[in-house]
This record gives sequence, structure tokens and C-alpha cells, in this order.
Amino acid sequence: MPPQDPHRARPARTRLARAGWAGLGLVCILVGTVGVVLPGLPTTPLLLLAAACFVRCSQPLYDRLLAHPRFGPLVRDYRDGLGIPARIKAFALTLMWIFVLFALGPGLPSGKWVLRGVVSAAALVGTVYLLRLPTRAPAPEPATSQALRQPRDGEPA
Repeated sequence: MPPQDPHRARPARTRLARAGWAGLGLVCILVGTVGVVLPGLPTTPLLLLAAACFVRCSQPLYDRLLAHPRFGPLVRDYRDGLGIPARIKAFALTLMWIFVLFALGPGLPSGKWVLRGVVSAAALVGTVYLLRLPTRAPAPEPATSQALRQPRDGEPA
């Protein structure tokens, strides 16, 4: 049996199930989009979850997510098994921990130990999750040959 194309929708059988997957996917997109500007909400995992939902309900919704200029390549590479770029992981972890530390310091009222514990636990879970995602290898640099390089002005040929 040939391997399945990860970008081919496999819709649920019932209309209700497809509507449920579409609704969940749209909620993930909404919360993930808010996560772009609101620290603490993980954008990339929510977009990956939205892609998983859309692949179970609608090829057009899934294709539209993949066609997005900013988020589409991340989702496509992850679904192809290539992982997430190390730069994106580092940026996400750095930004998350900056705001977590702010929340644990002056951001939360003193004496709210339960809330601080919840924030700390969520940050640790998010960190472990991001670190466990596969990391995409950087693209190889194109080889340049001295023979192909054009001399600059004033440089001998």
C-alpha cells in the first residue's frame, strides 16, 4: 500500500463530524493568531492543530492554511516531517520565557501562589512541548566558486 499524502484531506464521514473539525480548526486559527501578539499563547502548535483539524474536514480550508505566506511553509514543512526551524523555536522559547518571568515577577499580584504555580507549570509544559518538536535542518548554503564570482569595481580580475 503506497504511503498517504500528508496534504490530502481525509474528511470525516458525517456532516456533523466535519463541522466539528472545521469549528475546532477555526478556533485554533483564531487563538493562534491572537498568540502572534499575545505572549504565552503558542502560535505554531495551534496552527499545526488547525491543519490536523482541516485535513479531517475540508481540502479547501487545509489548502488555504497552507497557502498563507507566513504560516503555510511552517505547517507544510512540519507535515512533511521536516520539523520547525531552530530559529522559530528559539524565538518562541525566548519570547515565552520573557513574559513568563514578567508574569512571575511584577506581573502578578503578590500572594497569588496558586496562579504563579499555574503559570510556571504551563511554561514548563510549553517548553517541553516546543523542545520535543522536530527541528528542521538549515538549508545548505549554495556553493560559490571563485571562477564564477564577478570581480568588484577596482578589483583585479
